[in-house]
Amino acid sequence: MSARKVSSVSFCSHQLKVLADSTRLAVLELLWSGPKHVREINAVLGLEQSLLSHHLKVLRQEGFVRATRDGKAVLYQLEPTVWSTSSGRTIDLGCCRLSFEPRV
Repeated sequence: MSARKVSSVSFCSHQLKVLADSTRLAVLELLWSGPKHVREINAVLGLEQSLLSHHLKVLRQEGFVRATRDGKAVLYQLEPTVWSTSSGRTIDLGCCRLSFEPRV
């Protein structure tokens, strides 16, 4: 296997591990309907503030979400370079695509 292929597989594996957490997937599902403040996310998930902050930090560092200042609050939204709505609610990792569409 070439070094480029190993690097690509390693990157994809890492991204999938980030998404394997149920809390992170729940955050992504909430953000699909539009940008949300931390308090809005936490109103649905009911997590300790520090735990939610940790998950949001991981998602931000890995490029799944972006954070912008909104006064004293922080507004989170999906990173548009990763998400596709034209092919449904899909995450494009480059090596594979994950769909959030219900199976029929």
